[in-house]
Amino acid sequence: MSYRELFKVDGLPVFQNKMFTDRVSALSSPKGDITLVQDINTGLIFNSTFESSLLVYDEDYQNEQAFSGVFQRHLGDVEAVIRRHFSGKSLIEVGCGKGYFLEYLNQAGYQITGIDPAYEGNNPNIVKAIFKPELGLTAEGVILRHVLEHIPDPFEFLASIAEANGGKGVVYIEVPCLDWICQHRAWFDVFYEHVNYFRLVDFHRMFGTIYEIGHIFGGQYLYVVAELASLQKPVSNLSDAFIFPTDFLAGIDRFSEMAKGSRCAIWGGASKGVIFSLYLQRAGVTIDCVIDINPAKQNKFMATSGLLISSPSDGMKLMQSGDTLFVMNSNYLQEIIAQSNNQLHYIKVDQHEF
Repeated sequence: MSYRELFKVDGLPVFQNKMFTDRVSALSSPKGDITLVQDINTGLIFNSTFESSLLVYDEDYQNEQAFSGVFQRHLGDVEAVIRRHFSGKSLIEVGCGKGYFLEYLNQAGYQITGIDPAYEGNNPNIVKAIFKPELGLTAEGVILRHVLEHIPDPFEFLASIAEANGGKGVVYIEVPCLDWICQHRAWFDVFYEHVNYFRLVDFHRMFGTIYEIGHIFGGQYLYVVAELASLQKPVSNLSDAFIFPTDFLAGIDRFSEMAKGSRCAIWGGASKGVIFSLYLQRAGVTIDCVIDINPAKQNKFMATSGLLISSPSDGMKLMQSGDTLFVMNSNYLQEIIAQSNNQLHYIKVDQHEF
């Protein structure tokens, strides 16, 4: 295969959302290298040094975002898209996580089955397993929310879903948007768990029939509703050479300077916060506190950096008025200001100009 190398970084944690009960285990958690390349033939962008054997998803993997009212409103936006195309149809959610969105849809009246190896509950409609066609799960619609970026060969995975579904049905796909990541120089959004980095054009090439496509969640995510029967191997053209920003990592020095002279904290102990804190640690910055509203993350340690995640109430006890708070996702800014009594110096890391 012929690739163009776009970006390279070594020694990132292979898991951002696996929680550790002690600092020693967190510090010694497995690491991997990232080499983002563009396949000249398909135009797809992915990590060519990805090793799937390093990742095993289990109950310690905690990536539920629905504790936030902001994210719940996002799920409402997603449901509105699903209602337009899947109302009255049977559904399968592949990679349903802890089952929150599945149960959200179930309560809204949808007939839905889920599958995920990291599921912890007792919902009889969720299969705790990795998706395989041999499971015999079929439905009129398939939901793939933040799954396809984790799959080493996304086209073959979609083909296996189409095969398992009798070559028919409609699929809803939601993934992070690479164009947004590069535009915002969001180096904290490039991490090992995500082997693929998608653009809208990739899905235009993968599906012959698209019912709806666009951006969601403030542009950070892109989504597509497409006919599974129209799945086709993407073919690139000469104009598709992706230009990766040469100043992509410029924010590390900028934010390191901002952190000097005061105590600093990070709000967001998920993927963005894990990578952001690690880069700043490597630049010599001391992170005094990490805050997250997800109870499953609180009092646990983050991979590689070994930082302890605190609840908002515990974290604010460690901070003083005027201290610096790095907000990992500006979508949550007003929610964060309210929970921290508007007494810190707030820096929106994904909205900073470079």
